[in-house]
Amino acid sequence: MARRPGPKKPTTAGCKKLTALAFFGTPDVAVTPLRALHSAGHDIKLVVTRADRRRGRGPAPGPSPVKVAAFDLGLPVTERIDDVLDAGAELGVVVAFGRLIRPHILAALPMVNLHFSLLPRWRGAAPVERAILAGDAETGVCLMELEEGLDTGPIHGCRKVTIEPEETADELRAALVEEGTDLLLQQLRDGLTPPVPQHGTPTYAAKIEPAELQLDWSRPAAELDRVVRLGRAWTMFRARRLRVLRARVVALPSGHPAQPGALQGFTVGTGHDALELLEVQPEGKLPMAAREWHNGARPVPGELLGE
Repeated sequence: MARRPGPKKPTTAGCKKLTALAFFGTPDVAVTPLRALHSAGHDIKLVVTRADRRRGRGPAPGPSPVKVAAFDLGLPVTERIDDVLDAGAELGVVVAFGRLIRPHILAALPMVNLHFSLLPRWRGAAPVERAILAGDAETGVCLMELEEGLDTGPIHGCRKVTIEPEETADELRAALVEEGTDLLLQQLRDGLTPPVPQHGTPTYAAKIEPAELQLDWSRPAAELDRVVRLGRAWTMFRARRLRVLRARVVALPSGHPAQPGALQGFTVGTGHDALELLEVQPEGKLPMAAREWHNGARPVPGELLGE
């Protein structure tokens, strides 16, 4: 006996100028797309974000940036994903939501996800940081159809973005948010382009672990500079943590290798070339110019960073 086909999963294929939306997002990077969708006249039926939680050192839990923006725009907000089933939305828009959307939701509502990489490169949690650490010359943003797999859905459209040599993760992320917001608005305005499967070898962008941000001075200066550009790099000096906020690679004269971690002024020896410190933050103090820190710390010959 032939099996009766089950209900067909909703798809974004052929969607034309859908305006009744549900928005899923949590951090600051999702605020710009949310505000842009509202300004463009889309009917945002519901905003779904994470539950309030403690941020920083304050004792009380606080709302996510998306929740704050949604209240400011007068939009309904929920922390319960299942609430979207009765919201009357035609399409879900996901931007850095950070929570699993279960199959029964995906089966009921077509969704698109704005992802900050050129898929299938850098699927996962930290695509911007991984692109910088890998020394990629370019990255981008893709609007993909959301499915159960980790960033595996077919692609509606992508925009490429050049990674400038000294660009920080925050600066690159801002550029990607701008391009991604424009891509999202264009796709919704003109009708979603039929999605095409991802092509190429996938790479995965695992979450950045604190240990990866510790500067290993035996590595080449170019690699250490990429770590600094992520924004939370650190080393040790006199048994206390020293954050390195800005730096740049400098070449050493031929025949003058520097010991890894050794300071010459505020230039640090590495496994290849050297890293000039520009801005640092000693433990318990405010950020300061590296020259100011050096003048106050007065490193003595033989002292090494990282010890």
